[in-house]
Amino acid sequence: MCLLVLIPDTFSPDTKRMNVVIIKYNAGNIESVSNALLRLGVTAEITADRQKIRSADKVIFPGVGEASTTMAHLKNHGLDETILSLKQPVLGICLGLQLMCSWSEEGQTQCLGIFDETVKRFTPEPGRETTDKVPHMGWNSISHLKTALFPPALDNQFVYFVHSYYAESGIHTAAECRYIVPFSAALNKDNFFATQFHPEKSGTVGAEILKNFLQL
Repeated sequence: MCLLVLIPDTFSPDTKRMNVVIIKYNAGNIESVSNALLRLGVTAEITADRQKIRSADKVIFPGVGEASTTMAHLKNHGLDETILSLKQPVLGICLGLQLMCSWSEEGQTQCLGIFDETVKRFTPEPGRETTDKVPHMGWNSISHLKTALFPPALDNQFVYFVHSYYAESGIHTAAECRYIVPFSAALNKDNFFATQFHPEKSGTVGAEILKNFLQL
C-alpha cells in the first residue's frame, strides 16, 4: 500500500552529476538502494574508500545485518570515525539507523552515538504473541513528520519495514510508527538523517523520500 507521488522523470543536470556514495560494509541490501537511485536517474558509487566517502556530496549508509558484528567491522576498517566526521547530508537506512543510535540491545552493542535514542527488541504483549509477530515485516504508516525529507503529503502514508529491533522515540525522532509500541520510524540530527523503513522498497513514497534527500 503506497501513496501516488508525482516524481520528476529526471533531476536537474547538476543533481544528476552529484557525487553520491553508498557505504560498502558487511551488511546486505546495498544493491537494492543503488537500483532505487538508478530509477531516479542518479548513479551512486558503492565503496568503502574513506576518502571517497568524505568527499561525496551525499552519503547513504544502508544495511541489513546484526549490530555487534557490524559495529566491529566498522571499527576495524575505520569506517566508524569516517561516518562521525561527515559534514554533508548522510542517510542511514534500517540497520544504518540503529547503528547511528547510542546503544543496541542486539549484542549489547555500543553504537556510533549520533542519535541519543537506544535500540530495543520488540517484545509482544502477553497473550498477543501470535498477532504481534517479530520481526515487524510489511507496510505500516508514518506520522508526526519532521525535516525536509517528509512533506506534509506523506503524513499517515505507508512504507515498508523489516526489523526485529527499533529505536525508541526521543528528541531526534523525525517520524513515528506504531507496532506493539510507538517507535522512531525516522531520526534526524543536523546533517544526519535515518529511516527504519526501507525507502528503496516503499514504492513512490520511498522514491519521494530519496528524491528529497538528494535535493537537500
